[in-house]
Amino acid sequence: MTDLAAEARAAAEQLFAWAKDRNFEGYDPYDALNSPIVRAAAFGTRWGRIAWTQLLRRSPVNLRPLLGIKPGANPKALGLFLESSVKLGDRAAAESLVDRLAALRSPNAPGAAWGYNFPWQNRFQLLPRQTPTAVNTAFIGHALLDCYDAFQTPRALELALATADFFLVALRRKPDEDGAFCFSYTPLDGNYVHNANVLAASLLARLAARYGVEKAREPALNALEYTLRRQRPDGSWFYAERQEQRWIDSFHTGFVLEALRRFLNLGMADGAAGAYRKGVEFYAENFFLTDGTPKYYCDRLYPVDIHAPAEAVCFFSGAGPEYRALADRVLLWTLRNMRDARTGVFYYRKSRLWTIKTPYMRWSQAWSLRALAEYITQTNAERRSE
Repeated sequence: MTDLAAEARAAAEQLFAWAKDRNFEGYDPYDALNSPIVRAAAFGTRWGRIAWTQLLRRSPVNLRPLLGIKPGANPKALGLFLESSVKLGDRAAAESLVDRLAALRSPNAPGAAWGYNFPWQNRFQLLPRQTPTAVNTAFIGHALLDCYDAFQTPRALELALATADFFLVALRRKPDEDGAFCFSYTPLDGNYVHNANVLAASLLARLAARYGVEKAREPALNALEYTLRRQRPDGSWFYAERQEQRWIDSFHTGFVLEALRRFLNLGMADGAAGAYRKGVEFYAENFFLTDGTPKYYCDRLYPVDIHAPAEAVCFFSGAGPEYRALADRVLLWTLRNMRDARTGVFYYRKSRLWTIKTPYMRWSQAWSLRALAEYITQTNAERRSE
């Protein structure tokens, strides 16, 4: 165990240095529409944009330099690196990232919110570059509060407090009975996704419980209730309720449970404890092989996506002693199978036929560093308590 903790620390240091050397900028699996060639070749059609995005995302060869796509600063990546910087104790990096996030706020959004540095086409609509999302803003908001808690950085608190206006004013709501509702994914769509909903709610809950933003309390609890009501009998949640979105995958399950754990740790939703325990049991029992190999979906293995082990290590490191062995197995498997030992970067995906090794900054490196930083944090906490 000590050897694994030391290996995690060394891997985190190497990866953090690699990302710093590149100013935390890089490619993204979904940045195809940053290419003028791709935009022209898509002929202005939804399916053309989807086809090109999927081609670049699934290709084992990085075609982006040939298509005029340049590495960029993704706000979500910067937020994840901010969270890791705080946990690794790098105040200078953290405060620099806060300043960059302040400059990259989505224009015209109330308060503070963040999107992506590329336009993206989902199955419903084309979303312009910098369209703010509930998921991005929630992860970034939590990282900003972490930074303030650790270093008392005023700008971090200022930005985090401003996110409440984005969630409460800009996002749409799908109503349920008794006042419960689901937040939309972005202000522009009617896509209602469980992990996005409770991630947004968890940040509002933290703002209410710890920073006096009382207007956030009731909406946070109402949004949480919407998703709690839709937990399936086996403890799982569909990604979303539309028929075409009724899949159950690993890392989005982790995101939902991570949000629920925040509520419980805040003492704001004691009634959710049973749903949380049932969800954790489903997560632990259905998404991993015995050697720690992470499954993407509960009913099949491939593709093995770096998001799955990264979120699993992050979540189960803090899920209690009974899950520590699972976190160790997943981390060890990831270090042995999804990491380039020479450069320290993490691979994107493994399929049955090949591994995609393009070093995506947000999807692969930022999430992997977050997992390593959380594992190190929890390991240190356990040592102090012994």
